[in-house]
Amino acid sequence: MPILEPDPWRQQFFDHCLCPNDLYIPIKDPDAYRMNQLHAWAYNKLMIAEKQSLICGPHDIEPGFYPVFSKPIYNLRSMGSNSGVIIDRQEYSKRYNPGFMWVEILEGEHLSTDVAVVDGEALWFAHAIGYPEKEGTFDYWEILADSRHETEAYLQAFISENFTHYRGMMNFETIGGRIIEMHLRFADQWPDLYGEPFVPSLIELYRSGSWRLGSLNRTGCSVVLFGEHRNYRKPSQAFLAQFIDHDQVTSIQLPFHETMDHRQHSMPPGGFRLAIVNGFSLEKCKKTREAIRQEFKRLNDLNLTEE
Repeated sequence: MPILEPDPWRQQFFDHCLCPNDLYIPIKDPDAYRMNQLHAWAYNKLMIAEKQSLICGPHDIEPGFYPVFSKPIYNLRSMGSNSGVIIDRQEYSKRYNPGFMWVEILEGEHLSTDVAVVDGEALWFAHAIGYPEKEGTFDYWEILADSRHETEAYLQAFISENFTHYRGMMNFETIGGRIIEMHLRFADQWPDLYGEPFVPSLIELYRSGSWRLGSLNRTGCSVVLFGEHRNYRKPSQAFLAQFIDHDQVTSIQLPFHETMDHRQHSMPPGGFRLAIVNGFSLEKCKKTREAIRQEFKRLNDLNLTEE
């Protein structure tokens, strides 16, 4: 498939659309990095912070204040692996790690924003608000039908300055309107919530540089289930299928490889991501998450992390 989606649990979003055989659309960061060498610096989180004049530095330079946020300078596997707050100098000395950076802690709304870009111009924005829990985990994301005008203006200025020769999708994570990381692809966790025209618009963007999709007209949600870090057996597809109604619950993903040891997955410190439930009813998605939680508990004979 020219849409380079290696995760079997997300191929459901793309297998209904034909894509030209000579057109390759990256969805994972390693592919996007290889295919966009001119803009591969986008994955350098230290450079992103420096371009915004945030107070930051590599771990080799000790901060002059605490607390700070620590993370890898590069992390193409994503999921906030080994990131977190460092509260004082003693903790900093214990967590010192070559290849890591620290940055001032930002406050405010935590957004994930997908942007369609052609030669420095943002043609389309779609925002999602994250509702965080502990140590890099999230309760759910709310995919918005409305705009975030200040954030869009800030991102447009950043794109105009730095991506004048780029065509394709971008994803930005921001806190308080400042970029904490970005990706040369879109968030593949919830394309079903963008509606049926999204994938054809995506293909046309990479094929011709035009964009067809208008603003979103419905607010959606992407509810996440985390458990403790260990190996798991997955619920069956027959079990999951009973919850799909293509409106209130549009998709269910079990975003890990059952045959792979849990330590080989990139996961946040706060938990192992077991399931993602997308839909347009937060109440129904949360009820579905609870049913999946109980099925994981039954199959694996353990107590899962409480919400």
